[in-house]
Amino acid sequence: MRAIVNSTDGGPRSLEFRDMPVPHRPPGHVLVEVRAAGVAFPDVLQSRSEYQHRIPTPFALGSEFAGVVAEAGEGSGFAEGDRVFGVASHGAFADYVVALADRVLPLPDSIGFVDAAALPLNLLSADFALRDRGQVKQGETVLIQGAAGGLGVALIQQAKLIGTTVIAVVSTEEKGALAESVGADHTVLAVDFLAEVRQLTQGRGVDVVLDPVGGDRFTDSLRCLAKRGRLVVLGFTGGSIPTVKTNRLLLNNISVVGAAWEGLMPECLVSLPEQWARLSPAVERGELRASISEVVPLEQAPEAVASLDERRARGKIVIDLSL
Repeated sequence: MRAIVNSTDGGPRSLEFRDMPVPHRPPGHVLVEVRAAGVAFPDVLQSRSEYQHRIPTPFALGSEFAGVVAEAGEGSGFAEGDRVFGVASHGAFADYVVALADRVLPLPDSIGFVDAAALPLNLLSADFALRDRGQVKQGETVLIQGAAGGLGVALIQQAKLIGTTVIAVVSTEEKGALAESVGADHTVLAVDFLAEVRQLTQGRGVDVVLDPVGGDRFTDSLRCLAKRGRLVVLGFTGGSIPTVKTNRLLLNNISVVGAAWEGLMPECLVSLPEQWARLSPAVERGELRASISEVVPLEQAPEAVASLDERRARGKIVIDLSL
């Protein structure tokens, strides 16, 4: 089969387009013929073997997939020919991928493979961050860092469905337009977001910050919080991992919580089917939909991963294996 392979841990531009054997399906797994695959930040980390769960090289990259079941075991809930999407530990940038059966979800006929491949990581991570870890409630004000990325778009859309006011932090006016197009009430540029947020909230601050960026924005994100506010850490696309001076937490009774969605973890304590059952009606109505900026063939996957690594990407990039 065709695959995009990490054999050197050299980053996105060292990835290779080459042939590999079709993976063996272990018990409890499903073998899927991949029709489309989403490009996500874990792919950037795995291209350097920097993700928290290291995979011995060489291996096929890719976590998000949509396609057709090629082989499934008894009791998996799936049969050959079923349309599905989901997440794998790796291997989605290939003609076939193996995934645990509980990380595979049924795909309605109304949703195409390209649209489906753009969904799982961002859609389900945003749900986990907002509802479980952030405890976001109707009427609250939410600030979203990196709001024009794939996860940022999912956070905006779901926060609006909950009934919040959304302030989107972006790096350019162009990205601000994208954030507004998917529902953000306000957009502010990252260069001086703290002052603008204070003005927008009449000095009160926001109830929740959702931050997949980290880096040098983190301290000002804490300063944005109202009393009893919560900051939810989703990642560090900004490059550096910040630290917290705990006196900041004490003085305003604010909280910092982590939100590592567990769908990619060896022991998954969240239920993907339960999340999908809750979210799928809004997806089918078009209220939750990834903003796909580019669709590329499999051989262009290394450049797509590099675009995400270099923060040039807007919205979501998807690999269409039929191209």
